[in-house]
Amino acid sequence: MSTLKRELLSQRVRLVKPSGIRRFFDITATMPNVISLSVGEPDFVTPAHIRQAGVKSIEQGRTHYGSNSGMLELRQEIAATLQRRHKLNYDPQTQLLVTVGVSEGLDLAMRTLIDPGDEVILPDPGYVAYQADILLAGGTPVPVPTYAKYNFAIRATEIAAAVTPRTKMILLGAPNNPTGAVIPREELEGIAQLAVEHDLVVVSDEVYSHIVFGTEHVSIATMPDMQERTVLLDGFSKAYAMTGWRIGYAAAPTVVLESMFKIHQYSMMSAARVSQDAALEALRHGEEDIVRMRDEYARRGRMFVAGLNRLGLPCCEPRGTFFTFADIRSTGMNDEEFVEKLLFEEEVAVVPGSSFGAAGNGYVRCSYAAAYDRLEEALVRIERFLKKHRAA
Repeated sequence: MSTLKRELLSQRVRLVKPSGIRRFFDITATMPNVISLSVGEPDFVTPAHIRQAGVKSIEQGRTHYGSNSGMLELRQEIAATLQRRHKLNYDPQTQLLVTVGVSEGLDLAMRTLIDPGDEVILPDPGYVAYQADILLAGGTPVPVPTYAKYNFAIRATEIAAAVTPRTKMILLGAPNNPTGAVIPREELEGIAQLAVEHDLVVVSDEVYSHIVFGTEHVSIATMPDMQERTVLLDGFSKAYAMTGWRIGYAAAPTVVLESMFKIHQYSMMSAARVSQDAALEALRHGEEDIVRMRDEYARRGRMFVAGLNRLGLPCCEPRGTFFTFADIRSTGMNDEEFVEKLLFEEEVAVVPGSSFGAAGNGYVRCSYAAAYDRLEEALVRIERFLKKHRAA
């Protein structure tokens, strides 16, 4: 038995809670009949032409170390994509870094920009890694609650109220995991104005930016004076169903990117060449794949959200991602109790809203990145579960 004392662990690590998502994922892995709506992963397989690009890369022996920054050809294609999508101009040599998923880019941005005691404003609920990465960098998370009546979009006025002399950064999920919120343009304009007025940096996680419904994705980096103070993070996992390839990128001002590169160089070294070759194919020839998958997510979301609303678990209309954030307070259960009972009694896995922040209490996150018929069956099981517990 280990005699190592917990007190020997770093204080930063001890502040970080285990992921609420992974806990339920590990349980569902042991249940053969479970319908898992818990993990934010497309159920689609990476499109064939992208897989083939990866296979070709391996067959050609492209299995050695590559440039720490990522293949120049890929960075050039990323720059062209950002110019085409957002009219943003980035130098592939000095302002773009290929990362091991957006998760690495987020960690690099936090460690590059945050000093001990710096405050970071972020949405609540927000992705589980946000607070953890801030704490591990020595910063102080300042969660700003979001509300269903505003479709869970973070608002400039509430960010303004949270700004203090110690505020260093605003961290945005755009669109937001877990709520699916898309920040309206007018709110982004207000947030940008705050960043300029208070000399703040913005880190914008835009990994779900290709998955929006009935609206447009607007990057805060496109606002006046914002490209020079924004770290834009994006990747291939969600848009192209490439989660296992672990490939993303960061676009940032040169002075920030150079420092992110230093940490990346010593900690991760480089993204896998095979993943970069696949990503290059995705950018060049994958637009139809994005549209096809996005349209299917929209179809599933309409059906599933309507079903939850019909069952008395109110949800906002999906605006982005493939998540819905369902209000379960009418059941009389808290979110942890609801999730555990639903999993063990009906074998449907969802995630407690409180895993994403205090404002998520009383909600559960459901992913509709599952086959249509599985979502229909999940609604049948949830209805049976509700009838039993509401009658009790």
